[in-house]
Amino acid sequence: MPYLKQSKLLLWTLWVLAMALIIYIATKISFVFQPVLVLFSTLFIPVISAGFLFYLLNPLIKVMQKLKIKRSYAIILVMFLFLSGAILFIIKTFPILMGQLSDLIENSPAILSDIEIQTKHIASFSIFDNVDLEGTLNRLNLSIDAFSKTILSSFTTSISSIIAGVANLTIVLITVPIVLFYMFHDGEKLQLATTRLFPDKYQKHVFELLHQTNLIITAYISGKGLASIFVAVLIYFGFLLIGLPYTLLLAIINGFTNLIPFIGPFIGAVPAFIIALTISPTTALLVTIIILIVQQLDVNLLTPKFVGKSLAIHPLTIIFILLVAGKMLGIVGIIFGVPAFAVIKTIVVYIKSNRITAEDH
Repeated sequence: MPYLKQSKLLLWTLWVLAMALIIYIATKISFVFQPVLVLFSTLFIPVISAGFLFYLLNPLIKVMQKLKIKRSYAIILVMFLFLSGAILFIIKTFPILMGQLSDLIENSPAILSDIEIQTKHIASFSIFDNVDLEGTLNRLNLSIDAFSKTILSSFTTSISSIIAGVANLTIVLITVPIVLFYMFHDGEKLQLATTRLFPDKYQKHVFELLHQTNLIITAYISGKGLASIFVAVLIYFGFLLIGLPYTLLLAIINGFTNLIPFIGPFIGAVPAFIIALTISPTTALLVTIIILIVQQLDVNLLTPKFVGKSLAIHPLTIIFILLVAGKMLGIVGIIFGVPAFAVIKTIVVYIKSNRITAEDH
C-alpha cells in the first residue's frame, strides 16, 4: 500500500481502470438509471434556461442594490421588466418570424434554383475558365434538385418534431420564470449552503472557489449575452438597409450563433449569405461586409467590454472544447462547453495553488 501511494503513475492507472469499469457496468444496467435520466432530461432545459437568465439579469439586480433598492424589490422589478419585455417581444416578433420561416420553407426550391443560376453566373467569370464546376458537382453527386428534395424531405419529416417542440416550449415558458424567481430569491444563500456541506477546514476554500467560479460564469454569460443582443440588432439594421429578405429571422440566427465562440459568427453568416446570393453577387458581398464589420465591432469592442478576459483560454483549446462538447451534448454543449471548461480550469488551478491535497490532512 505505501508503494501504491508513492507510485503516482500506478495510482492514476488504477483510478482510470476503476472508472472505466464503473462506466462499463453502468452501460450494462442502464435500465436502472432510466428514471434518473427521464428526470434529468425533463428538468435540464428549464433549469439551464433559468440559470442562463439568472446570470444575465443578476448583475442588474446588484446594480439596483447599489442604488439602495432592497433586493426583494429589485427582483420584483427585474422580473416584471423581463416578463413584460419577453411577452411584448413574442407578441411583436413571433408572427413575423413564423411568416418569414413559412415563406423561407415555401420558397426553398426557388431559392436553390436561384443559387444555381448565380453560381453558374459566377463560374462564367474568366478567373474560373479552368474550373469545371458542373463536372465537379456531378462527381460529388451534388445537384440542386437532389439538394432541394433532401431539404423538403427533412422539413416534412420534422413536422412531428416541431409540434412536440412547441409543446415542450410551452412547458418551458411556464416553468422558467418560476425557477428564475427562486434562483433570484435564494441564489445568494446557495453559496453558503453548499459551503456548509464540506468539513470546517475546507469551507473557506470552497467558499472562495464558488465565488471565483460565480464571477467567471456571470462575466461570460451576461457579457456574451449582451454582446450577442447588440450583434443581432446591428445585423438587423444592416440587412434592413440593403433590403435583404427574412431580416428578423437572419438577425436572430446571427445573434444566437454569436454565443458560440469563434465558429458561431461563421455558422450564422451562412444562411444570410445563401439568401443574399439568390438576389445577386453584389448583395452577397454587401452581406459579407456587414457581418465582417459587426464581428469586428464585437471582437474589438463589445466582447472585451462586456466579457473581458474572464476565460483566459487558448483559441485552439476552445475549438477542441467545441468539437467534443458538441459531439456529446449538441447545441447545449457548444454554447456551455467553454464556460464549463473555464469553471473546471478555475477549480484545478485553485486546488493546485492552495495545495488542497491529502498532504494537508
